[in-house]
Amino acid sequence: MIKAVLFDLDGTLLNRDESVKKFIENQYVRLKTWLGHIPKEIYIARFIELDNRGYVWKDKVYQQLVDEFEIAGTTWEGLLQYYISQFQKNCVPFPNLHSMLEELKRDNLKLGMITNGRGQFQMDNIRALGIEHYFDTILVSEWEGLKKPEPQIFLRALEQLQVSPKESIFVGDHPVNDVKAAQTVEMKGIWKKDSQWNDVEADFIIEDLAQIPSIVRKLNTICCQEDKEVSMVEVINRNYHC
Repeated sequence: MIKAVLFDLDGTLLNRDESVKKFIENQYVRLKTWLGHIPKEIYIARFIELDNRGYVWKDKVYQQLVDEFEIAGTTWEGLLQYYISQFQKNCVPFPNLHSMLEELKRDNLKLGMITNGRGQFQMDNIRALGIEHYFDTILVSEWEGLKKPEPQIFLRALEQLQVSPKESIFVGDHPVNDVKAAQTVEMKGIWKKDSQWNDVEADFIIEDLAQIPSIVRKLNTICCQEDKEVSMVEVINRNYHC
């Protein structure tokens, strides 16, 4: 019986690729006094390249940009602070995010989130999406001292939700850090399709968050049917032995 659904944040609930594009375009416009000597398309493309889909923290990204483009009038620290304070205003959710979470809550499921990243930064983004109140627990790697794919962070979240791994599903976009890591602790792993990877092995593969509630219901229907079959066998066996 599935009692809990846990999620990754970036690339799963938050459309990070679109959020980054939106942010960096706005940053260029707002700071054009210092960035105007760089063609907009080149600045945006280089930021996205250096960012490496969030796997490189922005201190290194901005240091590189300041050096490469000889940015004067501001510092990489100033650009970084702008990123920290303003990124949340550019957060783009994936379609059906709120309706999916509402549906899961109506089905009395516990909800959790495990995200790698900086603690306050990630919480600001979660709040910007307006979804914090849906979750019974949220674990951010910086604050936990653990990060995906370490199994302990999954087990810690499950302990807080008071459910077992086999009663839980994890939804994420990364084949290793999310899907495989969840399966390693005996959770079911749902892969939210991402164009960066192909041939991902997962218990389920989805393209839209709206698919998740029906998957949970399907699993719970199968579970109930199996329980009924086991109960009937037990009754038959008891009668037979009598």
